[in-house]
Amino acid sequence: MKVNDIDTPALLIDKGKMMKNLQDMQAYANEQQVALRPHTKTHKMPNLARMQEELGATGITVAKIGEAEVMEEYGLTDIFIANEIVGETKLNRIKKLAETINISFAIDCVEHIQEIERVFQDAPKKAQVLIEIEVGEGRSGVIERDDFKMVMIALKEARFIQFKGIFSHDGHTYKANDHHECRQLFEEAVNRTLSFAEIAEEMGMKAEVISIGSTPPFMLQLPIPKGVTEIRPGTYVFMDASQGNVIGSLERCAATILTSVISKPTWERVITDVGAKGITSQTRSTGLTKTKGLGHIMEYGGVTISDVFDEHAIIYDARFRGQVTIGEKVRIIPNHICPVVNLHEKAYLISGDEVTEEIPVSCRGKSQ
Repeated sequence: MKVNDIDTPALLIDKGKMMKNLQDMQAYANEQQVALRPHTKTHKMPNLARMQEELGATGITVAKIGEAEVMEEYGLTDIFIANEIVGETKLNRIKKLAETINISFAIDCVEHIQEIERVFQDAPKKAQVLIEIEVGEGRSGVIERDDFKMVMIALKEARFIQFKGIFSHDGHTYKANDHHECRQLFEEAVNRTLSFAEIAEEMGMKAEVISIGSTPPFMLQLPIPKGVTEIRPGTYVFMDASQGNVIGSLERCAATILTSVISKPTWERVITDVGAKGITSQTRSTGLTKTKGLGHIMEYGGVTISDVFDEHAIIYDARFRGQVTIGEKVRIIPNHICPVVNLHEKAYLISGDEVTEEIPVSCRGKSQ
């Protein structure tokens, strides 16, 4: 099948670009002497997760238990859920997965430990947990050192939990104004993470894993301080318009949405057949990752999506309107690829104009 034969809208993956992204990140991790545990919430495809492991990844990261369950079905056996897990139903699902694979997950308070202890008291293996450290993103994770010490004391007393390590996510580096600030935020986040690892060691519980994650610093090839054992980038596999802005180029964007021009109702307006349900309405508003519009038209440099309805993309560009014809297919580079992939049932792996494989997005919708 040729790319132009694919019905639209459709998720395309340029195999050559993707493979370069995968190989370069693995080479970077190897050079920095850290393990690579890619976050698969970006691609949600076991086929690609296996490919990442074949290239050298030591395991994978997921966001939700549902994703872990699908990955386990496809033979992935070393999984970290980078999210706090609450509720007996979810913990029982992890307990079941732990019977066949190596699985760990996040905690950030004593209450988590108390609930895990109750659920895992009859489990054949202890629950494996990593403590999340909040490093500036303004999300989950331990903030105060005294609270961290309370968590460590509770873990010392726990009978059915194994303390595996600590982790953090420096997502606020996306909002850095320039490379210098990105490096500064990254270094502050890593140093803060390492300082909590020192506290754990002082309390007699050395962290086996010290894991950090966020794509921008790694795309900039920033040096990773000694003590970090693992990195968890996700978006690097495909890249997107916002990540392309970090490195100053869209050439490494492997994933695009193929869409058809369906209307040209005015002298400047063009409509295509993908909307918020296929490319989202997300944008980045500040910093290095700041994007213009709601997606870039790959074949027409500088042309961006002006607006979206559920099933329509709206482009206001008189020159573009004069260049395209009704029925013509163009490719959109999304602003944020992770939620876009989750909107599609399958992806078309392409090489040039040829479709080489259709890959199911098997973890699509697995948000529980």
